[in-house]
Amino acid sequence: MNGYAASRASLSHEEKLSLIDDRSLSDVESETTRVDLDDRFSTIQWAATAKTYCNVLRLSSLSTAILKTGVFLIPSFLHHRYTRERFRTEKLHPTAYLDGMRGLAALFVFFCHYFYTAFSIAEGWGHGDAHYEIWRLPFIRLLYSGPSMVCIFFVISGYALSLKPLKQFRGRSFDGFSKTMTSFVFRRFFRLYLPPMISTFAVLVLLRLGVYEITRDFAGDRKYVHNVIEHHPILEETTRKQLRHWMKEMFDFVHVWGWEKFGGATGYDVHLWTIPVEFRCSMMLFLVMFGTSRLRTGIRFLCLAIVMWFVLRSDRWEMVLFLWGMAIAELDLIRGAHEPSPPQSLSTPATLLSLEKLPDAVPERRHTCNLLWTCLSIPALYLMSGPDVGPFGVPGWDYLGTFIPEWFSDKYRFYQMIGSIIFVFCTARSTSWQRVFNSSFVQYFGRISYALYLMHGPVVHTIGFMVERRAWDITGTEGYAYNWGFILASVINIPLVIWAADIFWRAVDAPTVRFTKWLEGKLSIEE
Repeated sequence: MNGYAASRASLSHEEKLSLIDDRSLSDVESETTRVDLDDRFSTIQWAATAKTYCNVLRLSSLSTAILKTGVFLIPSFLHHRYTRERFRTEKLHPTAYLDGMRGLAALFVFFCHYFYTAFSIAEGWGHGDAHYEIWRLPFIRLLYSGPSMVCIFFVISGYALSLKPLKQFRGRSFDGFSKTMTSFVFRRFFRLYLPPMISTFAVLVLLRLGVYEITRDFAGDRKYVHNVIEHHPILEETTRKQLRHWMKEMFDFVHVWGWEKFGGATGYDVHLWTIPVEFRCSMMLFLVMFGTSRLRTGIRFLCLAIVMWFVLRSDRWEMVLFLWGMAIAELDLIRGAHEPSPPQSLSTPATLLSLEKLPDAVPERRHTCNLLWTCLSIPALYLMSGPDVGPFGVPGWDYLGTFIPEWFSDKYRFYQMIGSIIFVFCTARSTSWQRVFNSSFVQYFGRISYALYLMHGPVVHTIGFMVERRAWDITGTEGYAYNWGFILASVINIPLVIWAADIFWRAVDAPTVRFTKWLEGKLSIEE
């Protein structure tokens, strides 16, 4: 891909890198290595395989449809066992580690929303001379720290949305930059809002079918729900009223005219409040890039620093994270972080034989730098572990809390914000962390991250609550029996949510990306 014009066959990895950006389409696409998703999930090998089986068994068309559907419902990581498709080891692009980071962040957000209905997880270790459970300790609490993971989302989004434009205007390709930005602005709305509109409409259908009514009493029953009672979607009197209510909710969901807390949140899935935030911050980021694209690098960083200070002083922590994502992306471009390593010669010239031991200093220096950045990421993880009720009254955080400005309203986000910026910055320079996030297990969650974000609420509020009720009816809800019942339900609910996210990714998320790209191609002026 030349970097100057968007390909109609596939999307560059810079355009598809964040939690709710196009990067969720594919985990193996880069400027040098591209795999068309249609080859994997459109003709999908499962369809051809199912057709072959049906021809052999002479099944009816209904049986064929059932078989195709059954194979489609198999999680994507198991498809190769039941189809002709075989996994291929693909070369990851240089920023693939951000996909994995985003995937784990989405998983931990799900854990936060799943755990906080049963347990009080917002307090830090030792808060108020109580809460001394080991899972409240720093670092461990990151496994369910939703607010910290949201900060990670926003830094990655700022990085992903700015990387390709930065490459272009740093290379003086202003025509390519213009094309990229017009494409980004046009597609951003569809990319962010089409999947949640589909997922919330599915909630509407389940409401009308009475599925949510089965768990409505459970959702507010203090016998089972010991902590946060989440909003359960409202059932209107008629289908007509339900549709009108959903359309009004979706109109309010496109929340671009205000920055109030949780502005644009929808009652059909209260977890989706970050999507309007993403949209607003994306538009502001695009404006900043337009305004600074022709400035010299030093002047651009100076202007960016001034804008960051103004935004922070205006108490807009989410926009600060987007701008820092842009800054980290440009710093990575300056140091050549995304440039392929030069190929090493297979043979050493005779004239260099006497100096053949000299290059060993380079790997040693790289190892030292890697160790340094990995160690620096540990304090960042500590800052990200800030308690969600705030730092005051928590050992190890009381003193840090005194440095939070009075005008910063969400006190608990202050150090989470700083920690997430430092962690992304360090991970970009730490090959150890990149190996973790580039592992196939973590990369899988990167692929389904947006779907996981959209699906965990509806699944938990329907089948998940049914499973929890049954589990607690078996174990009881008194004392430790409550914990064992929750563990029993989790063994079913966590894989269930991941499975639903996998299906939604293939059935809705990836096709939405292709549709948006197709729509842009159809409506754009041909040169």
